[in-house]
Amino acid sequence: MKQILIIGLILISQVGFSQIKKMTPTSIHLLDLSVQGENEFKKNQEAGMKVMEKLGNGTKYEDLSQEDKDALSKVDETMESYWDIIGGGCSWYCGGGSKEVTASSYLKSEGENNYEPSNAHDLNYKNAWIEGVAGYGIGEYLLYTFDGASPRINEIIVVNGYVKSKTAWENNSRVKKLKVYINDKPYAILNLQDIRGSQSFKIEPIGNSDRKDWNVLKTKPDWTMKFEILDVYKGLKYDDVAISEIYFDGLDVHCFAKGTKVQLANNTTEYIENLKVGDLVAYMDPDTKTIKSSKVEKMEKVMHHGLVIYRFESGLTITATQGHPFKIDNKGWASLKPDKSKQYKGFENINEINIGDFFITTDGTEKLVSIDFLEGEQETYTISKLNSGDNFIANGLIVGVEELND
Repeated sequence: MKQILIIGLILISQVGFSQIKKMTPTSIHLLDLSVQGENEFKKNQEAGMKVMEKLGNGTKYEDLSQEDKDALSKVDETMESYWDIIGGGCSWYCGGGSKEVTASSYLKSEGENNYEPSNAHDLNYKNAWIEGVAGYGIGEYLLYTFDGASPRINEIIVVNGYVKSKTAWENNSRVKKLKVYINDKPYAILNLQDIRGSQSFKIEPIGNSDRKDWNVLKTKPDWTMKFEILDVYKGLKYDDVAISEIYFDGLDVHCFAKGTKVQLANNTTEYIENLKVGDLVAYMDPDTKTIKSSKVEKMEKVMHHGLVIYRFESGLTITATQGHPFKIDNKGWASLKPDKSKQYKGFENINEINIGDFFITTDGTEKLVSIDFLEGEQETYTISKLNSGDNFIANGLIVGVEELND
């Protein structure tokens, strides 16, 4: 009887395990990080900053030498370090991020290197979490805690192994299978490839979807994601299993700052924070270049970090997230973060904004002369659906409607 019971329990556990979805990466990005690469990055940043100083002192972009323009093109103002994964620009993290990352164990520090769980979510390729038990760490885990109001997650990105150098990656063990739990309930098994790079897994949105009332949203309880090691790729030298990063992308992160003026259909303006579903706003017909009327069907509001101020030659400014699309002369739709913008309908082939671009307005163009990167948190808003048209007019500029792809 005892033997039958044991067999039955084994079968039940196998059925439960088989019902968990098994996922393979939807995209992969290989890394080639090195000390030489870091030195080249620093050299390019220094050269580009000198050109930015010229622009700040009054030199016009068109008066720059080709050498200066080339130097400027090699600078990413959002990246403070060669090792940055996302940089200071706006991303899913503008609207939140995890509150805390803990682990079942971690390896003790060695000299200046530490291997604490926070390393797995510091958005830096140079650091790594390494589990701290004997053997290959099967069953060890990372636990991420999120605020109830955190933006929803629809992508998990894993940087597997100790990627700071080719030698460190080869010598340390890596994860082969990672089991994901949502609030301690099994959710999926990520089948990781043995590559030195990032691996993305697209998922159905996780988090609180009812975001209409911010005050109610803030009262929602915390929730967790756990990542447990099930199997490993063995390192050449060490049993220790390393994960450089597990980070996220998602929804509910877009918008313009409070105080942005939106043109209405009757040719007056209204602050974006006062707009509501049913209001009639103006948009530009792309074929006739005429201004037409459209009804607001959906609005979004979220707290944001890391916004940018676009400054134009006329003195006009607008504060927005870096992924928000703008209509640019001779470019079409463009944003500072094209990869972020591609999740929205109609922006699959979006271009990148550069200083010197001419932004299309209702009566001509505005030349972009500088971009400021802001610190702190602000309320932001956007129109995410109109009954017609793919744009609206904010501070006189033609901006995209960020409606999510189905």
